[in-house]
Amino acid sequence: MIEDNQGFFSFSKPCTRCGGSGQIVTDPCPTCGGRGTTVRDREVNVRIPSGVADGQRIRLKGRGGPGLRGGPAGDLHVLIHVLAHSLFGRDGDHLTLTAPISFAEAALGAAIRVPTLDGDPVTLKIPAGTRSGRTFRVKHRGIKARARHGDLLVTVDVQIPTELTDDQRAAIHVLAAAFPTSPRQELGV
Repeated sequence: MIEDNQGFFSFSKPCTRCGGSGQIVTDPCPTCGGRGTTVRDREVNVRIPSGVADGQRIRLKGRGGPGLRGGPAGDLHVLIHVLAHSLFGRDGDHLTLTAPISFAEAALGAAIRVPTLDGDPVTLKIPAGTRSGRTFRVKHRGIKARARHGDLLVTVDVQIPTELTDDQRAAIHVLAAAFPTSPRQELGV
């Protein structure tokens, strides 16, 4: 320590030559430069638990850099980045899925098969009169994290055909004639 006395006040600070260690290395090692430690890359195996979320950190105690002046090694913090799935989205422990259905399935009701993350498809019952955007819950088919198990949230998207054959067009005209009231009647126009 270097002490600086200025009357009633005394200031002390670490020595600038030894950094407060009390030792000066006169012939430093070419590898570490006299610090006593070196930095090198190493491979560490990390066990990723199921249900880990994007942005979550995993701490590996004692696997970080070496401590100063013979102190214990620090911790290694691994930041997790979860890649997006081609079919499923994620909302906490719940999986989300958009399932396209036909106009006939939405109007009349149907039983459709939807995929799950474990590869075992489930059958989902669509009630008659289902609107596009309605979400159905399949219990315990989401992310499994420790003692919790999320759900699979399936949102249906009614597909409207863009190209029609003459027979399909005629069938839709017959259907339109069967519903003479306008759905915009409540708007007053």
